[in-house]
Amino acid sequence: MNLIHTLLAFLLALGPLIVFHELGHYVVARLCGVKVLRFSIGMGRIVWSRRFGPDQTEWAISALPIGGYVKMLDARDPSTAPTNDADLPREFTRQNVWKRIAIVAAGPIANFILAIVVMAALFMHGKEEPGTRLRAMPEASAVYKAGVRGGDVVTAVNGRPVQSWTELRWEIVRAAIDKHAVELTLRGPGPNSAPYRAVLPADRMASLDVDSDVLGVLGMQLWRPRPSVDKVLPDGAAARAGLRQGDLVTSIDGKNIADGIDFIEAVRGAAGKTLLVGVQRGAEGSTASLVLPLTPDRDPQSGKGLVKLMIAQAPEMVTVKAGPLEAFAKGAQRTWETSAMTVKMIAKMIVGEVSLKNVTGPITIADVAGQTARSGLEPFLEFIAFISISLGVMNLLPIPVLDGGHLLYYSLEVLTGRPLPARIGEIAQRAGVGLLFMLMALAVFNDLVRLL
Repeated sequence: MNLIHTLLAFLLALGPLIVFHELGHYVVARLCGVKVLRFSIGMGRIVWSRRFGPDQTEWAISALPIGGYVKMLDARDPSTAPTNDADLPREFTRQNVWKRIAIVAAGPIANFILAIVVMAALFMHGKEEPGTRLRAMPEASAVYKAGVRGGDVVTAVNGRPVQSWTELRWEIVRAAIDKHAVELTLRGPGPNSAPYRAVLPADRMASLDVDSDVLGVLGMQLWRPRPSVDKVLPDGAAARAGLRQGDLVTSIDGKNIADGIDFIEAVRGAAGKTLLVGVQRGAEGSTASLVLPLTPDRDPQSGKGLVKLMIAQAPEMVTVKAGPLEAFAKGAQRTWETSAMTVKMIAKMIVGEVSLKNVTGPITIADVAGQTARSGLEPFLEFIAFISISLGVMNLLPIPVLDGGHLLYYSLEVLTGRPLPARIGEIAQRAGVGLLFMLMALAVFNDLVRLL
């Protein structure tokens, strides 16, 4: 059932993006007066088709769900060459170079437009996300050494305001990729706390592995509430110890317990050992302090301590929302920044500064599509926007057979005043196909390594 759910999520995510991409090519080709012979979703053998419109364009679904294409009237291919003189003005290669550039660029641009619209809709609707309040960090961590303390809220990174954990991580990762210093603006937990700044130096940011949990490596974790008991399950160690719903755990063996994560870590490492748990019980103003002996059972699968108790550990949430104009501005900004970051990551992979394991393929995309779909509509739409941007960027890479390769040809034509010689184009196409297959093989290999 999970496999079916994942496959459906994958098709729902990728299918519309491919359609939108090819519609970009189709619409601009029609506007430029080029005759479109076929609009196909998928590659290879056609399994279904119908003809519509004044040109009787064939709308088709093909067997291999790995993309799509728009086939136009084109003299370079005998199967698509004009068969009568009336169609000659509508043949692709007879259009001026700027029209050809517009037709080819329209697909990736359509993906960027879709991403902007989806992100703007999410900003207008409002997103519930974890805030930027920080959990207490180890004294040896980079942020602690910079002067940051647990309970403080990050309000800006390098002068750019941040409201949510996602935005905070985004800015930190950007700085790590660019190897820039980070200036955090923070405020303390009190209502009258004055803002202050803390700096993470460029050399520390440059040493980060962007494949890792960058915030965690720096010592930044989400703040969690104090560890109150939400529910005690029957026949467990917590019930035997006398813990009740509403109890506030304050200490274990005399050591302060700040939040639910502290409690869980202490319990998991103490299978079969008796812990002295300090508890506050009762309503505010009439609390009683107790010390309860808690002996965690041993989980037969993991060997870790198990007490059958649910404890509060949800992070502080904020609503990130914007009006229509601001939402579209934010959507455009995020699309641009994501595109730029993707290009930088590709460049760093080429020079060896970033691992090639970041190249992902259809298996990973399907897995993430399934996970985000199970998490809710908002995460799924965010994932679609990100994949749409990635699809746009990848298609603009100057690799023959991709849109970016054709744009490179036409750019050379603009500079030289004449088209690229056919023989050079053929050689470049073959090289491009080989490179594309190598990238696909690498992506599938990385997917299988992650899966296994």
